[in-house]
Amino acid sequence: MGSVGNEIGKSESRGLLFRHLLQKIFMEDWHLKLLALGITLALWLGVTGLSTPTTTRLTGVPLTLRFASNTEVTNSPIQEVDIIISGDKRRLDQINKNNLLISVDLSDVPPGERLIQLSPENVNLDLPTGVKLEEIQPNRIAVKIETVEETEVEVKVETEGELPDGYEFYVDPIALPSRVTVRGPSSFIKGLTMVSTEKIDISERKEDFVAKQISLNLANPKSSIVDSVVDVSFRIGERRIERLFLLPVGGNPDRRATVVLFGPRTPLIQTDPSEIEVVIDINAGGEEIPRLVLPERLQGRVLERQLKIN
Repeated sequence: MGSVGNEIGKSESRGLLFRHLLQKIFMEDWHLKLLALGITLALWLGVTGLSTPTTTRLTGVPLTLRFASNTEVTNSPIQEVDIIISGDKRRLDQINKNNLLISVDLSDVPPGERLIQLSPENVNLDLPTGVKLEEIQPNRIAVKIETVEETEVEVKVETEGELPDGYEFYVDPIALPSRVTVRGPSSFIKGLTMVSTEKIDISERKEDFVAKQISLNLANPKSSIVDSVVDVSFRIGERRIERLFLLPVGGNPDRRATVVLFGPRTPLIQTDPSEIEVVIDINAGGEEIPRLVLPERLQGRVLERQLKIN
């Protein structure tokens, strides 16, 4: 009986201790504990975003296409789409449409006319955590994919304005380099034979000059020029004329030669026949070879069109 009484006493002591502990936990400083519980609950709601799910539509989201370096999209597919997204309303309200960009990877799509599906699974769109892309409208686009090729074409020099009266080009303007490499879609490259320079003003030009770093024009915006600028050389001078001279041969007035020179008008008109000599050289076979000796101011400026012993 004594041992049974001891066990009962111990049990009652443990019960009192347990009740005291519960009272201390739940009753003491209960208002502080209640405040802590409220803060914890608010934080949990904020983190988990427990609110009513919302669906919204965003219009005019930019669409970009990524393709392999040896291909090009040559038609004009749409550049904007509408999207439907869902998630916590607070998260949706924080989205700035101007910061969104949808991209589609076409690097594995073979050349040809293709119909590309736009779905949440095959596009890239960076959205906040908890926001989901539900739909894209339109949900497909037509694209024309072509291989990219290179070809070498001639540079055509374009000018504007007129040379002053009495002046002319001595040779056609020369582009350096005269040919350039163009890279672009095959359908455009196959029909390309030349590219033109920007127009170069030649007004009031009376002498040779070089136009530096002139840009080249290319009609197809999806094509590019490997060397996109050239230098252009111009040879300009006074308009040239022909002038005929009857000159003595070798200083002998009884022997005459007909000489026709071609060159700038002013120096030819101002040249006196006495300034020009016709000399005779004898070649190894004993033949007479007439040779013209010009004054220094005409050397390199005129061409000998005719030299004939009468």
